Amino acid sequence: MLRRFGSAREALDALPRLARRGERAKTVTAVTRGAAEAELAALHRAGARLVCWGEPGYPSALAAIEDAPPILTVLGEAQWLQRPMIAVVGARNASANGRRLARDLAAELGLGGLVVISGLARGIDAAAHLGALETGSVAVVAGGADVVYPAENRGLYDALASRGAIVAELPLGTEPQARHFPRRNRIISGMALGVVVVEAAARSGSLITARFALEQGREVFAVPGSPLDPRARGCNDLLRHGATLTETAEDVLSQLGPQLSGVELLRPIPSIAIPATPPPIPSPTSAASGAGWGSPPGAAELTGDEGELELILERLGPTPVAVDELVRQCQMSAAAVATLLLELELAGRVERHPGNLVSLR
Repeated sequence: MLRRFGSAREALDALPRLARRGERAKTVTAVTRGAAEAELAALHRAGARLVCWGEPGYPSALAAIEDAPPILTVLGEAQWLQRPMIAVVGARNASANGRRLARDLAAELGLGGLVVISGLARGIDAAAHLGALETGSVAVVAGGADVVYPAENRGLYDALASRGAIVAELPLGTEPQARHFPRRNRIISGMALGVVVVEAAARSGSLITARFALEQGREVFAVPGSPLDPRARGCNDLLRHGATLTETAEDVLSQLGPQLSGVELLRPIPSIAIPATPPPIPSPTSAASGAGWGSPPGAAELTGDEGELELILERLGPTPVAVDELVRQCQMSAAAVATLLLELELAGRVERHPGNLVSLR
């Protein structure tokens, strides 16, 4: 509309006429001045700002895509949107190894000069944001910029709002709905030079982000995983179809080399404490809680706390993981984790390996 009519005023005046020409049942009218002023006042109270397509502060990479959002709400430090970005996305029900790799990868990519962008979801997204907090991270959310989702990421949200940036296409106060997430994903890929996928099931939102990246001419990177782990099937399929195999940050930085010429390395931001949040307790129907893995015939009944058992199971997979890493990620005592692992071992669900490693049987 702006391109065609040359100014916002002319475009707004043309709306009713164009709507009638399109035979719409409902007349299309511009928002009232009062409603717009109320929204701007709410943005000011929240400490957020609007960045419009065509303005200097709008991310240049995003502006180049076909369906770029006309307006973005930005909460936090808007200057991060002007730096080259890399997206790191993946499974919500990520394994302990996947979360650790995502966090380490994001930290190294940050030191390499890239701002890490993701979707603030639990699992891989949260791990990537945590890894890049010292060098700059941007979260694109599926609702309003003031809506924390999921609630368990409140501490991470607050840290990003003060040290990084939170970006939303939808107005303040909008609760995220299923249809909003694909729209959010095309912004994540659109703002980035490339997308790194760390653990993704055969049908997942992360693969939608990768598809958008391909359509937008971005690079796609994938971390390989065990064929026995359903969370690796999406990544392995991306590799089968030409994605860049990624094990370290250097695999990404070398591929993006020509686009990073002249980019200065980022210096870590002084650390601040992230408010403690309770560990996520997945539902009994969680994809990693046993569905797809199966239980050995005649396995013993599990009698431990159901939530804690599910928390352990979610982070386990066919690839062995250190017990100390489970203790750290589950935020439980070493004694509690040892007791739960023993119960899972007796039930035939867990296998122990040399070096204090465990995996799903």
